[in-house]
Amino acid sequence: MVRIAVDLNRCQGYAQCAFLAPEIFAMHGDEGLLYDPDADEAQRGRLAQAAAACPVQAILVDAVDEPAEAVPGAR
Repeated sequence: MVRIAVDLNRCQGYAQCAFLAPEIFAMHGDEGLLYDPDADEAQRGRLAQAAAACPVQAILVDAVDEPAEAVPGAR
């Protein structure tokens, strides 16, 4: 799982993230950003592109480790 955090105070609504990763980010109105904070690992490449394209660097993408009890066969 990938955790996404957006500094909405920093976000200026340029919508580069919504253009590059529309399954995660969407603009609501002129400046409101909606996003899914828990993205699938398969979307990591698009999320990295979206974060890099943000003119104000408002997007943070981070991996989240699964707890051991959630991983089959882990001790």
